[in-house]
Amino acid sequence: MPSPFDPASLTYDSRGLIPAVAQDHVSGELLMLAWMNAASVAETLRTGRVVYWSRSRGAFWRKGDDSGHIQELVEMRLDCDRDALLLLVRQTGPACHTNRRSCFYTAVRDGAEVEILQPES
Repeated sequence: MPSPFDPASLTYDSRGLIPAVAQDHVSGELLMLAWMNAASVAETLRTGRVVYWSRSRGAFWRKGDDSGHIQELVEMRLDCDRDALLLLVRQTGPACHTNRRSCFYTAVRDGAEVEILQPES
């Protein structure tokens, strides 16, 4: 029988944060990287809506509350050191605040930066 998960069992940095990578659960596309604390991890698991910790605002950031671009949690995975999270999500609309599907829209090719995703209309 699996043991219950405790967000306090994760390894957080000196600010009490852990990096969380959001990935589309169907396509495998990497969508974004953000930060979570123990309370936002617990809230995400409780509600099924991804909640990050905004370092700039010093407050919860429930993905999609302002933009409508909601992330629904499908599965949360822990890395081997328990110091990073992979969030498999169902993404509604763009994940990036620039209105792109992914925050990873710039590539370095042949020593130059190339924009590989355009904003969605």
